[in-house]
Amino acid sequence: MISAVTCPAGQHLRALTHMVSGVQSVHVTSPNFLTRCPAPHQEGWGILFSHPRDFTPVCTTELGRAAKLAPEFRKRNVKMIALSIDSVQDHLSWSKDINAYNGEQPKEELPFPIIADANRELAVKLGMLDPDEQDKDGMPLTARVVFIFGPDKKLKLSILYPATTGRNFDEILRVVDSLQLTAYKKVATPVDWKPGDSVMVAPTLPDEEAKKLFPKGVFTKDLPSGKKYLRYTPQPE
Repeated sequence: MISAVTCPAGQHLRALTHMVSGVQSVHVTSPNFLTRCPAPHQEGWGILFSHPRDFTPVCTTELGRAAKLAPEFRKRNVKMIALSIDSVQDHLSWSKDINAYNGEQPKEELPFPIIADANRELAVKLGMLDPDEQDKDGMPLTARVVFIFGPDKKLKLSILYPATTGRNFDEILRVVDSLQLTAYKKVATPVDWKPGDSVMVAPTLPDEEAKKLFPKGVFTKDLPSGKKYLRYTPQPE
């Protein structure tokens, strides 16, 4: 388990400043998350996700679910790191509530670190602030943002939820499965795909090459247009 105390925001600022420009672009280079905080492995994947405030109901349920799913992300070689504008001490105290919510011992530890971005340094640079959600002083809070990075240190996916809507971390796990599969296989995942379901052959792949790459077979759905673009194959190993 990891203590949240190891992650004051200033330590990460230098590693993250090069994300300021065009952070939504899939070609942007990701942070290395150097310093004392456990980092995404050089060969692995990383998730950075922010939440509005500690000690709030929706955020507690979100980080509780993220903690429950941490072993599943770890199996996929994905390291997680959270962020909010609260202090290190708040993160530590709130971690007890999150663990208690999960029915576990109320310890000051979670399976991932939480960055204490009290001065909003990283949130501003990464475009994570929600201008419609403000604290008692009128300062904007961090939105429910998710950034997923690949082993090449490039941003693969970004998600933005409003403060009133909690994220589905099971869906984020499903997205990771899709990203990892399609990063190495010439396939795409259709709507509502789950691991083990059939996948779609990439439209740029010629039929003859597809037959060689997918020995389990390629199945084409007949359509009124006569176009053969709906090509399915069992999920490759």
